[in-house]
Amino acid sequence: MAEQQRGYWRVSDGVAVGATQAHIVWTRAAYPALVEVAGRYHAVISYADLAEALQEASGVRTRVNHRHWIGKVLSLVVLEAHRRGDPPLTALVVNATDGKVGPAYQEVLAVAGQPPLVEEMDREQHAAAARLACYRHFGADLPADGGTPALAPRLLASVARKKAAPRTAAATTTTTTGAAAAVPRPPAICPTCFLELPATRVCDSCGETIAP
Repeated sequence: MAEQQRGYWRVSDGVAVGATQAHIVWTRAAYPALVEVAGRYHAVISYADLAEALQEASGVRTRVNHRHWIGKVLSLVVLEAHRRGDPPLTALVVNATDGKVGPAYQEVLAVAGQPPLVEEMDREQHAAAARLACYRHFGADLPADGGTPALAPRLLASVARKKAAPRTAAATTTTTTGAAAAVPRPPAICPTCFLELPATRVCDSCGETIAP
């Protein structure tokens, strides 16, 4: 029981397993799990959902947060995909909060002998192209044109909001400025007679000239 509280164990008999053994078991489960995701056009999976799927499929579980071990598993997947000549399946794994593959994607580039991508969106666009290669390679039902690279839905929505924000702000400014210009200037009033002054600012009633 103490092992189950701290480490890794087999669900079938509760026997503890080592971290390295667990990572190997999960890597074996990860490949078919990601191939299944690749079979659905524009599908992605979050790190957390993949971690749960691997534990469910393998029968090996842990209470250790997936952030401390999923990277090790995906590193092995990167190497295995490269060995097989498959597209990088790890491009299908994104953060649930922002839809990004994150800095760990640089490992895909390193294994392929490509230079790292400094700009975040360059990395995400590269991952989008890699995902399309996965969909094509693993038999996803593609549109007639062969499909297009796409950012993960959450990231795509974030980018769209950022693009729309300046336009909305500009439209609001224009509308506000136009509305202000449309409001007529209040007429000048004689402070003695309380009558509207003509353009000469000389009151027709008392003859007093009112300064602006």
